[in-house]
Amino acid sequence: MKFGIMFDTHIDKWELIRYAEELGYDMAWVPDSQMIWSDCYATMALAAVNTKRIHIGTGVAIAGTRIAPVTAHSIASINQLAPGRIFLGIGTGHTAMRVMGQDPMPLKEFREYLRVTRALLAGDEVDYTYRGHTRKIKFLHRDRHFINLDNSIPIYIAANGPLAMKTIGVYGDGWMSITTDPQAVKSGMELINQGAAKVGRKLPSTFHNAVVTSACVLRPGEKLTDARIIDETGSMVTCVLHFAWEVWKQHDEKDELIPPFFANVWERYCERVANYNLPEDARFRQIHDGHCTFLQPEERPFVTPDAIRNCCIVGTPEEICERIRALGDAGIHEVSFLPPADYQRKVYRDLAEMVFPAFR
Repeated sequence: MKFGIMFDTHIDKWELIRYAEELGYDMAWVPDSQMIWSDCYATMALAAVNTKRIHIGTGVAIAGTRIAPVTAHSIASINQLAPGRIFLGIGTGHTAMRVMGQDPMPLKEFREYLRVTRALLAGDEVDYTYRGHTRKIKFLHRDRHFINLDNSIPIYIAANGPLAMKTIGVYGDGWMSITTDPQAVKSGMELINQGAAKVGRKLPSTFHNAVVTSACVLRPGEKLTDARIIDETGSMVTCVLHFAWEVWKQHDEKDELIPPFFANVWERYCERVANYNLPEDARFRQIHDGHCTFLQPEERPFVTPDAIRNCCIVGTPEEICERIRALGDAGIHEVSFLPPADYQRKVYRDLAEMVFPAFR
């Protein structure tokens, strides 16, 4: 099992990746979200030249915010700084697009985006359409090493829906998920394999399954209602809550879309959103305030023990190890952790000291 970090992309926090390397982490995922954080590629560049072992990549790049040749060029530039340690995590864009008041990229466009990006990263010539004009493009000046395509850059695709999962089987070298349910992992892999089989592709033995979550190691006598536990898990729980609300709203407020672990707070959260002071078409800015960075104080009551158990990996060191082993048995190769900004170093250290030894 490999372990990774994910964090709020801050240009000054590149050093957090070096710290994670020292703790023994294997991977560092740097999110791409323009309206709330720093630039992911600038942050990765600083980390790349100041680390030696840890693998670094976008966690995840958002297809809708850059055209495909730019994404391929950007990640290949970072690969020139840390050859063979770079990966491209990519998705259609949940928060990054919604915080611009836009929807994530449609799947048909995303498939085309992946086709072009994958070909360019392989050093191939590819048909590329921009504003209605289609031309064959290919990176030039390879011999001058402005970018590095000689060391392979794997593409790890973030997806959840059935059709998107099948797309991973066509274009992906790995899958980044948000589920900590072993059965959901197995079901996801079935869809990925179906997508690969449909185009006559066999997934490589190096196909990488990663999951991002948050975690908190409990000390003797601690309870999920304790302030420390809520502090260290709250931003992840409310991130899931915000996402669930948007899916529910987008699909005609169907009750079956309400996660059971939020059922007892759902009505109160809907009231909170309804009472925001921004117009309805601008409320996305308040919904995502604090996204995966900090817990809004007013949303603390929504971080219930049931929600914590379902959104994060929490327990004694032994209990956390048991859950991670179950994910490994289901096919997960890496668990990456995204704690709130104010508790990152502590959470990373707790896991490295109390959980990693069981897997090393």
